[in-house]
Amino acid sequence: MSNTQWTITVGEGSCGIAAGAPEVTELLKKRFPDAQFKSVGCVGMCHREVMVETVNDQGKSYLWGNLTKKNLPKIIRFLRGDGALPTTLLIRSSEAPDCDGGHYLSRQTRIALRNVGQLNPTSMAQYLDRGGYEAIKKIIHSGMTPEAVIEEVKIAKIRGRGGAGFPTATKWGFARNAPGEVKYLVCNGDEGDPGAFMDRSLLEGDPHNVLEGMLIAAYAIGASKGYAYIRAEYPLAVKYFGQAIQDARQAGYLGHNILGSDLHFDIKIKEGAGAFVCGEETALMASIQGERGMPRIRPPFPAISGLFGKPTIINNVETLANLPWIIQNGGAAYASIGTEKSSGTKVFALAGAIARGGLVEVPMGVSIRHVLENIGGGSASNRPLKAVQLGGPSGGCIPERLFDTPIEYEAINATGAIMGSGGMVVMDSKSCMVDLARYFLEFTENESCGKCTFCRIGTLRMKEILTRICAGEGTMAEIDLLEELGRRIQTATLCGLGQTAANPVLTTIKYFRDEYIAHVQEKRCPGGVCKGLITHTIQNDKCSGCSICERYCPVKAITGTLKQPDTWVIDPKICINCGMCAEVCNPDAILAA
Repeated sequence: MSNTQWTITVGEGSCGIAAGAPEVTELLKKRFPDAQFKSVGCVGMCHREVMVETVNDQGKSYLWGNLTKKNLPKIIRFLRGDGALPTTLLIRSSEAPDCDGGHYLSRQTRIALRNVGQLNPTSMAQYLDRGGYEAIKKIIHSGMTPEAVIEEVKIAKIRGRGGAGFPTATKWGFARNAPGEVKYLVCNGDEGDPGAFMDRSLLEGDPHNVLEGMLIAAYAIGASKGYAYIRAEYPLAVKYFGQAIQDARQAGYLGHNILGSDLHFDIKIKEGAGAFVCGEETALMASIQGERGMPRIRPPFPAISGLFGKPTIINNVETLANLPWIIQNGGAAYASIGTEKSSGTKVFALAGAIARGGLVEVPMGVSIRHVLENIGGGSASNRPLKAVQLGGPSGGCIPERLFDTPIEYEAINATGAIMGSGGMVVMDSKSCMVDLARYFLEFTENESCGKCTFCRIGTLRMKEILTRICAGEGTMAEIDLLEELGRRIQTATLCGLGQTAANPVLTTIKYFRDEYIAHVQEKRCPGGVCKGLITHTIQNDKCSGCSICERYCPVKAITGTLKQPDTWVIDPKICINCGMCAEVCNPDAILAA
């Protein structure tokens, strides 16, 4: 047995924990009681969780993925010198940095995510070791004025990463010049898009970086009070950010006379109850004030009259996470990344029918195709990619033929989608675009605060029409009605939720009208998704007679004789079209049409 000493780092963000990281850690600690263990946030490779990195006292490193209690013994035997290298579990090593999955990280440019997965999020010492709080020290010790900080951010040309893309420096300037001694800074961590988890990972994996970003913004606008509005569904983010606040306060980075200066700033956490509309600035402020989260008319804008009637700046988590790097490296360095109108990097969450789901950070200006194929690995099912929903439920559906569109605000807007906070939900050829539009429309209809009639009633009527179309009961006139309702909702609602609620419907009609027509005129779902329009049948020439479909059928609609393919049938009178047979069987053997 080898006497090698190991340092073992385990990814214990929410995705790692959900995949079984605590059990893996427990077993490793039993087998390596003398090893040094470290806990870090998610490095972004959610498709490879549980992830563990092992480094020995000679500097040899191995990054492992997809670990479970069942396959962990292979790793243990190798580390103890008793077994062969389990290459199927290896992501990269010091000897082979680009083996399976290594390109996922090497093809990124990580600024906001630069520390995530590299340090213990509860350790302020580790953040300091990686240059933490040097940006705020530079501001204070070099005598940078608030105006100079705003100018540096202006040079960086960073735009708000929460979705709207408004220039951050311009926004700050409004609040800086607004009259009043009391001003507020709010970190918007109310991430509610289905399939989005950028803010959660930043708050869980590098909370001090976000906190330092808040300090920089507070100094620039003259705020003395701050709030971090974080979804209560993110308990780990709430816990770690709360710990960061306590540690920073004890170290003199929060409170009065920070670092011996005239800067006074402190932060409170406000846990959001999960209302999607509270991602909108004025609804968020109402929630902090203890009121119902409903948007209000603007002007006045929050930078002039916001929280408790005082000038308020609300910045997204990702925006704040970029600020320490910008101050340390200079605005010009940040502006050199990306494009003229969309500088820097953008973090995206890849979900859906993608082979490598997780977080990626890429320079603005790269194509959607580069993110989905070169980093994301393309389709998880080996079926052709069909579309990507960009911008969450308020975004739009971009077809595969437009995947060469560069990732920048104006180019994305031109497709009918929006950049949004950065969620990418990927669809393959077996997806139904009508059903997808219905799903996102149902989400926004449920999340509407009800204040605006067109949002409250219009989204309901659109959902009803889409439900009828998915059931084969729609008409051609209703497709035109969907477009009319969508345009009216866009122009007659108060906040961003209503103004963008129809985007999934309008873009799927624009790019996939043929699927709507197939549902209405042919009573057929091309994706084989809408239960009312499909029938599951067994393709006997492609069936192996294995009987797995029979075992998984919940209503016993499948019969046949083992190893005799020609005998297997699905009784349409019993079948409920749940699709379970197609999920467990060779997908070519079950036809859904």
